[in-house]
Amino acid sequence: MCDARLFGPQIAELGGLSHSFGSDEDKVEDMASRLLQTPGQLALVGLSMGGIIAMEMLRQAPDRVERIALLDTNPLAEKPDIQARRAPQMQAVREGRLAAVMRDEMKPNYLSDGPQKQGILDLCMDMALNAGDQVFLNQSIALRDRPDQTETLRHFKGPALVLCGRDDTLCPIGRHELMHDLMPQSTLEIIDGAGHLPTLEQPTQTTKALRRWLEST
Repeated sequence: MCDARLFGPQIAELGGLSHSFGSDEDKVEDMASRLLQTPGQLALVGLSMGGIIAMEMLRQAPDRVERIALLDTNPLAEKPDIQARRAPQMQAVREGRLAAVMRDEMKPNYLSDGPQKQGILDLCMDMALNAGDQVFLNQSIALRDRPDQTETLRHFKGPALVLCGRDDTLCPIGRHELMHDLMPQSTLEIIDGAGHLPTLEQPTQTTKALRRWLEST
């Protein structure tokens, strides 16, 4: 439920980055296929659901992905107990209660405590409300039904960055250690003072890690 502002500090610092957001589809496979219409070789950066889509792009077109950065994400299929939570959330959104769902069930899980927390939460809410009900429904279905990507990562030999906030409870460190172990050329970076959104919570450290990854051979 984000837009380009999620990567605002990185776009400003690194320059020359293209970015794509939105969910006109309700399948991860279709989202990835749409993004693969971009020509040429790719260096993919994805955070959370973006990382899930990046892994599916890698599965569909491994010869086109030169390097990949996976931030605060999860390579596994969704667990049944989390799948079960989605139905009432989706029903609430269909009834016009997107703001309440984001405020009560999503936003409290996102961030580490810190002086910037409220401002980032406000930004998250603004991005979510701008995205709207249908994007929430599409993303919920896509996340619920996503495939496991461990074998996809196991076969990737290019430069990889696996990065997460130390306080991420949605996609904890163990998931990132798994991804790091699967990819032989990966670097694991754990960002202190950040939860699920290190691009905003600790933008300088995150940007430096991405720059090192982009320049690695």
